Parts: sequence; C-alpha cells; structure tokens
Amino acid sequence: MANNSMLTADGMHWHHRRVNEADGRLANPPTGRPTIHMEASDKLRHLVPWPLATSLAALFRERVERSPGKTAYLQYDDTAGKWLQYSWRATAEQVARWQRAMRDTGLKSGDRVAIMLRNRLEWALFDQAALGLGLVVVPIYTNDRAENIGYILQDAQVRLLLIENQTQWRTLRLIEDQLAGLTRIVTLEAVDPGFPKPRVQTLDEWLPEADTHYPLLAEDSSGDALATVVYTSGTTGRPKGVMLSHRNILFDVYAAADRVTAYPDDRFLSFLPLSHMFERTACYYMAMATGAEISFSRGVAELGEDLASERPTLIITVPRIFEKIHARIMERLAHESALKRKLFDRAIEIGWTRFQYRQGLVSWSPKLLLHPLLDRLVGAKVRARLGGRLRHAISGGAPLPFEVARMFISLGVDIIQGYGLTETSPIISGNRGDDNDPTSVGPPLKGIEVRLGDGDELLTRSPAVTLGYLNNPEASAALIDADGWLHTGDVARIDDRGRIHITGRIKDILVLSNGEKIPPADMETAIAMDEIFDQVLIVGEGRPYLAALVVLEPEVYREFAREHGCPEAMLDACEDEGVIQAVLERVQKRLHAFPGYARIHRVAIVPEPWTIDNNLMTPTLKLKRQRIEAHHAELIEQLYAGH
Repeated sequence: MANNSMLTADGMHWHHRRVNEADGRLANPPTGRPTIHMEASDKLRHLVPWPLATSLAALFRERVERSPGKTAYLQYDDTAGKWLQYSWRATAEQVARWQRAMRDTGLKSGDRVAIMLRNRLEWALFDQAALGLGLVVVPIYTNDRAENIGYILQDAQVRLLLIENQTQWRTLRLIEDQLAGLTRIVTLEAVDPGFPKPRVQTLDEWLPEADTHYPLLAEDSSGDALATVVYTSGTTGRPKGVMLSHRNILFDVYAAADRVTAYPDDRFLSFLPLSHMFERTACYYMAMATGAEISFSRGVAELGEDLASERPTLIITVPRIFEKIHARIMERLAHESALKRKLFDRAIEIGWTRFQYRQGLVSWSPKLLLHPLLDRLVGAKVRARLGGRLRHAISGGAPLPFEVARMFISLGVDIIQGYGLTETSPIISGNRGDDNDPTSVGPPLKGIEVRLGDGDELLTRSPAVTLGYLNNPEASAALIDADGWLHTGDVARIDDRGRIHITGRIKDILVLSNGEKIPPADMETAIAMDEIFDQVLIVGEGRPYLAALVVLEPEVYREFAREHGCPEAMLDACEDEGVIQAVLERVQKRLHAFPGYARIHRVAIVPEPWTIDNNLMTPTLKLKRQRIEAHHAELIEQLYAGH
C-alpha cells in the first residue's frame, strides 16, 4: 500500500485540539463534543448513553443511578477468607467519604493526586473521588524504581499520594528530598513514617467518620479538562507524562464498546495494572459504562486460583500470560503418550477448521462432526483452567504469536487482539469476535483514522489522541504533526479488508555493517515460542551478523540438562560449549521459515532474567533494548570477537 493510503471509520465528528503544554488546559477548546452515531441496537442499550457521559465522574454517577443495587466490584478479604461484593450504591457512599477527606486536605480542582496501589477497590474509590472533585489522577506502578517515582511526583507537582504498605514506604524513603511538594501521604497499612503527622497518615486516620452520610460531590469537569497524567514506562530515557482528557478516554471507551462490548452479566477479572491505560479503559471504565462487574485479582501468583474461583467472562491481558500457559501445556504434552499427543494435535486441527468455518473462511467439512468429542476431551479441560466461562480474552501491549493464538482459539478460547498506545487512550484498533484475524490487530475503531506515513509508519488521528506530554512541548510536537496525525513509531501494513498488521518498530530496526536492515521483533517472538527460552534479545547493530542473548526457562532447562547430561546449574550452563551449541541449534530451528537474512550466528546464555527490578524491563513487560545491550556490553563483544 502506498504511503499516502488512509483508512477512516465513519460516524464521528471531531476537531483536533491544541493544548497548553504546562498544565494540559485547552488553548482553543472546541465548541462541540465528538459524537458517535450508533444504532439503537440491543447490543448497546445497556450502555450509559454517550450524551450523559460528559465526564468520567458523570459516567460513574449515571451508573450508580441506573444500577444502585447491582454488584460493581468483588475483592478477596484475607481476614474473612472469602470474596466480598460491593454494590454501585455502596461504592458511591465510600467515594463520597473519600471526597470529604480530599476536601479536608485542602485539595482543589486541577490539583494532581497520585495513586500507587495494586488493583483493588481502593484504587477505584480514590480515582472516582478525585475525578468528581476535578482533580487530576496520576497513577504510579507499584514496583517502579525510586528515581522514577521521584521524577513523576515532581514533574506532575503531586500534592497527595496514596500508597499501600511498608515496602513502598521504604522505596519512598530513598527519595525523601523529592517528596517536599506532597501535602499528604496516605497509606493503607501502618508504616514507620519518620515524618510528622498529619503529613503521613493511615487511611483510617485520614478518612472522616464512617457512620456519617456524606453527599457525593460533583464539581464536574468539562470533557476537555485534564483527567489524568499517565507516565509512559519508556524503554529509554525519562518517562513522559501523557495528558489525557475526560473526552479522550470516554471516546475510546465508547468506540471500544462498539467493537467488543461487555454486558451487565459479564465479569472481568482485573489483573493487569490499573496504572496501564489498557486495563483502565478496556476493563475499569468499560465495566462502568456497561454495568459489568469486576473482580480484582489478588496478584499474578494467585491468578490461576482467581480464574478458577471467579470464573470471569472477560479478561484484558498481554500475550505473555498466554505464552506462559502455552509453554506449560507444550512441556507437559512432551511427556505424555503418543496417543495423547495425537489427540491434542487432532483437537487443534479440527478446532481451527471449526473457527475458520464459523468465520466464513472455509466450507463445512465432515470432520467437524468429531469436534464435540475432541472438545470434551481436550478443549473443555483447558477452558476450565481459565474458569470455564471466558467469552473473550482481549490481548494487547505486544504482538501475540500466531502459534499461541491458534492453539487457544482452536480450543475454544476466543482471543481477540487489539492495538494502541498510552497516547491514544489507548485503543486504536481491534478485531471482532465474529471477524477475527489473529495475524492482525484488526481495523481501526469507529471514528479513528489511520494511514501509513514515511517508511510505512502508522499514523492515527481521532478524539482519543492525547493533549500532549506534560511540561514537554518538544516531545509533543514530535509526536503530533501540524495536521493532528499522531506518529506511532510502529511500522505497519493495512490489508484490503482494512486490518492493520504491525510489522516492527522504526527505532528497533537493526542495520548490519553491510547495510542490510533487519526487524528483530518477529524473530525474537518465533525463538521465544520454544519452551526452553524465557526471554530473547537479538543484537547486531553495525555488526557483520546477528547474534542473540537468551534467558532460559529454569525448569525446562533442568529437564533438558538431566536428559542430555549437561550441567544443571545455570551459571555453568552459560559457559558450557555443548549447551551453547544445543541452544544455538534450537534458535536456528525456530527461524527456519524466515528469509535468509534472519540467521543467528552466535548465541550467549544470560544467567539472570531481565526484570522490572533490575531496570531492564518496563512495568508493561517490554524489554529495554538499549539498557540490556549496555548491561551486557562485554558479553556482546565476546559474540563478535575475531570478526
């Protein structure tokens, strides 16, 4: 497709907005508001009508009025040893109490307040209380590094911070000199403050009396007002504060609901961080708009148990979750009998044919008569591990390997892949359940324009596009051009059905010393499909050939080592030539279908994984390529020694 190609979805009127970079206010606010012309169908009748959602706070109040006694949230109570339910009415009563505490703290409309909690009821209470007072919410990842937290608090001029426990407090104590702007720090659990009260208070100390009725306050912001500043984790440099208005987010919620909606009888299991806009828009605010309920997962360690007990119908996820499950299934299958492996393969084959038939891609085949039996023996057991009721799993944040998507879809787990950026609130595109191409990220949502720019860079324009970066006019100007097109930095193609296919990152292209340009992302994904690999990074910029750094999956490697008489200790494996050669052969095997340029000549085994804690991975689980290369500079040099 030519670079001037453009795709637009009808049904939305909007105007691009210029903003004051320092505080996020509109320089020239539009006179109207974007409107979605949706058919009055049964699919959308349960939604809070778009005209009533003038702000996120108005959306919350309208949901409370429409569904006061319906369950809004479920949360596990350690003391009670069970899941507790909270209705929309009970949630609103607590929000009003939190608003009174914020008012008593002296906060006023436009002030920034930060939240550093795992997904839980208190996250929603804080968010809705703040938005109802016209405050600007600044989410912070619970395990972010101290220097990042300090930078965010100062850059956003945060006045109130809510944290969870002593562990987070110890992190804050490392940056005491950067906490001067905070009026109040509130903690869910008691901590050893070292600061005078009432500057540091527990939640019970901060909140007013519980036996008093407080009115729900509504200092309504206009749709164009700043709702939140979300700091991108960034693979390089300082995080940038993405300014999103109420209108930005609401537009995306309603456009997403037109693509894959939730219903009042749906249940989300919320486990991706709410500090990530994907979870916040597609789960938290989507549930509010549609009346669905949310169970807050206790954490990744308990995810399997929570899936089984809460039996969600919808989850928002990243590919890594399904990649891990896929790897475990493949590992266990390798130790099963030939008959069971054959049965599994047959279930995948026929399940995929059934999926294609239901999508209208192939004709009916007699072999589909075997599907009910195979599904009972294979597919139903896999779905049961995910709760047994899953209607859709919405995957985003990174490419979903086709091999993984094909297995789950064939077994009746409907994975729908989407795409977006924090800077677009965040969803740009997504597949539909009845028109699902797992090799793509789907067509743009209604009202969102996309086109290809120079170098096939994907550009987008819509009311979901950010107001800009806080205190960073240069970066804002580089992000959004004069015509309102946001430059995603992703290389893409658009097929004849309007679906977007992301093919790489502009900045992630490796240029070898012979001038050959190679996108490493698809190669890394293909290699990581071998269950022995936990993480993969391909290197070769300015070098004569490609090489790879790999982190091995400990349990899979130990089994491999026992079978092949190799050293079981990972540090020893990193130096063992036999292991390195075996790993290289497995890498090359995964790349057999790639063009000739995609050949890995040498490989190095890294003994420790790249994590958020060692600052080699972002909180959204993206590898920090430049940091990893710098961290392993000596090892990389060894891969090219003598060449």
